[in-house]
Amino acid sequence: MKIEIWAEVTCPWCGLGSHRLDRAVERFEHGNEVEVVHHSFPLSSSFPVDETFSVRDALLRRHGMGGSQAEASTRRIEALAEAEGLTPYRVLDNLVGNTDLAHEFLAHASAEGKNREAWDAIFHAYFGQGRPVFSLDDLLDLGQEIALDREGTRRALTEHRYQRQVRDDAARAQRLGATGAPFIVVDGRYGIPGAQDSDGLLDVLRTAWDASHPLTRGTGGDAAACGPDGCAVPART
Repeated sequence: MKIEIWAEVTCPWCGLGSHRLDRAVERFEHGNEVEVVHHSFPLSSSFPVDETFSVRDALLRRHGMGGSQAEASTRRIEALAEAEGLTPYRVLDNLVGNTDLAHEFLAHASAEGKNREAWDAIFHAYFGQGRPVFSLDDLLDLGQEIALDREGTRRALTEHRYQRQVRDDAARAQRLGATGAPFIVVDGRYGIPGAQDSDGLLDVLRTAWDASHPLTRGTGGDAAACGPDGCAVPART
């Protein structure tokens, strides 16, 4: 079974949604036969490059949300994350910025066979440690932590080798019905918008598995069985 999840690096629901998906796969009876692949869904391309600002400022600029409203909204996500074992999880007291280069970094890491490692590392760095993940140096340091060659990563990012791939990733998600992130697709058939809880995700995994692995009835002939009308004994032959 293949599960694809589209996410934005600095989206708090995306980090939490990825965590919830992990928990669902861990609980799934066939979890060892599941492949999870992360894709990019950039949401901050309109932000200026080489500039960061606080989450408070971002909420005010983009959503007109400030003061106690912004604090209540973000603290709720932090509390949900903590209740699910994802702690620390910094949302309000963090920085945001243009993540286009970060998504190119993730595409490069994926091409090097480190899709899962890179996405886990960037979510942990940003939400778990409050580290910036926007500049070239930020990403080169992160790459070294997951054993990516620093100079190879530098060339890939300065040449923007994966810029088109990032755009194509997001366009594919939109064709599949995504209007935001996170967005999950199970086996190419089941689209799940938003950060659904792990129980709901587990139900979808089981439904998808049963649909692609239908039970085949054996051909061993009739045998003794009980039904609504009682218990039948097959005739001797």
